Amino acid sequence: MKKFRRHATVKSITGIVLLLVLFSAIVSTIGYNTFSQALLEQYSEGAYLTAKTAAQFVKADDMDEYVNSGGKGEKYTKVWKDMDRLCNSSGSTFIYVIIPDTTDYAHIKFIFSTIDHNSKYTKYDFGFLRETTNDEYKQKYKALYDKTAERELVIRDKGYIETDSHITMIVPLKDSDGNVKALLCVQRQMEVLAKVRGNFINKILLTLIILVVIVILGQSLFLHRTLLRPLKKISDEATRFSTENTVSQKKLTESIRNKDEIGVLADSIDQMEEQIQAYIENLTQITAEKQRISTELNLATKIQADMLPNIYPAFPDRSDFDIYAAMDPAKEVGGDFYDFFLVDDDHLCMVMADVSGKGVPAALFMMASKIILANNAMLGKSPAQILTDTNAAICSNNREEMFVTVWLGILELSTGKLTAANAGHEYPIVCKANGKFELFKDKHGFVIGGMDGIRYREYEIVMEPGSKLFLYTDGVPEATNAENELFGNERMLSALNGNSLASPENILNQVRFAVDDFVKDAEQFDDLTMLCMEYIGDVSDKA
Repeated sequence: MKKFRRHATVKSITGIVLLLVLFSAIVSTIGYNTFSQALLEQYSEGAYLTAKTAAQFVKADDMDEYVNSGGKGEKYTKVWKDMDRLCNSSGSTFIYVIIPDTTDYAHIKFIFSTIDHNSKYTKYDFGFLRETTNDEYKQKYKALYDKTAERELVIRDKGYIETDSHITMIVPLKDSDGNVKALLCVQRQMEVLAKVRGNFINKILLTLIILVVIVILGQSLFLHRTLLRPLKKISDEATRFSTENTVSQKKLTESIRNKDEIGVLADSIDQMEEQIQAYIENLTQITAEKQRISTELNLATKIQADMLPNIYPAFPDRSDFDIYAAMDPAKEVGGDFYDFFLVDDDHLCMVMADVSGKGVPAALFMMASKIILANNAMLGKSPAQILTDTNAAICSNNREEMFVTVWLGILELSTGKLTAANAGHEYPIVCKANGKFELFKDKHGFVIGGMDGIRYREYEIVMEPGSKLFLYTDGVPEATNAENELFGNERMLSALNGNSLASPENILNQVRFAVDDFVKDAEQFDDLTMLCMEYIGDVSDKA
């Protein structure tokens, strides 16, 4: 039943039927009131003419004689007969003359009373005294006696215990001096009015029923043909397409030829199927291509990770130093890189670099730069010469104008002398034995790959046993939280000095934890690369 009420046809027909009922109610109300008013005017005018005629029979100057006659006498009898004849010939129910008690108009006394012989009512006897029917009658009696009205009409149109619907026309009987001596009343039943109104309502109801039946049948057929049947075809086709995901061989517009919104909808469904089919094919192709790229990027990530030292302890047979490094790329592959290797048994080369850009291009440039730097270092060159020769090699074939910042240092393990050069990279951070990490503000040279012919300068740092060196890329101090605040050098130094005596691996973990706690859920925008080396020195000397 609930599903039936949701049907479009039922809703449409229900709406139209409700409009018809509303329209019929308005028409019925207007017609009812119009008929009633017209018939009431007709009844009242007829009653008034009858009252005027009857008033000619009754002489107001003889009213005292009528009253004193006791309802007898030749003059009284003649008047009564004339009134009785008028009552039965005019269609009136009652014609009577009364004298109200003018002190409060609460009682009336009947002087003449005639009745339609065919009516079911009885007339009042001469001198009959009764209470005035209601306050409306009292007011009208008083208005006539006060001469503020020449006639009064009482309408009883809603059914009463005493009588059926009727009207009573009341006119004053005045003597030759103009004094009101009595009131003449003409009462007429309104059977015709009630009958006409009843017939009118019945016709309206019958017409409404016929119209409702016609609307239900006609609207059902019309909606089924123009709306429901096409919509069912569209619904079936949509269901089929969602299940099969194939374009139908027969288009909806071939079976639905409507030129209205239904036709537009059918054409839209046809176009939608073709577009979705094309989209699915394109999406399948894109997904396959994306999967291939993702696979290749995963492989590139592994290759890049394998290119960097990643097995720890890196030099298990060496006890004169400890080193640890890590890189976390912002994308699948990064542009940062670190490197450390023994040039010979007494010299440890350390590199920290940051390539311009991110992603695959930066990774390719990074790998080329790493190889060139390592090759030059293995030739026994000084840090400054390594950077100078690497810059010349890269600038010779750098059409994409990429560059890399590099810090490179070579530690003489027997003496602790660290010789380094800086090509536009971040300041190194040095911690003396039992001391604190502090920035070592060295002089920067120009970036590698930025300009041909650049020569680099180097400097020395004396690493005492127990000293530590911390290298990093700008991804550490420039790590940004959701409020766009930078992690900064101060927070980085604070994290390093949280436990400066920790091992290089734990030092890096301290910094990484501090960065993660600062950034929280914000997106990582740059590669995060760090290296920490602790110089221990010759253990035998300590012994």
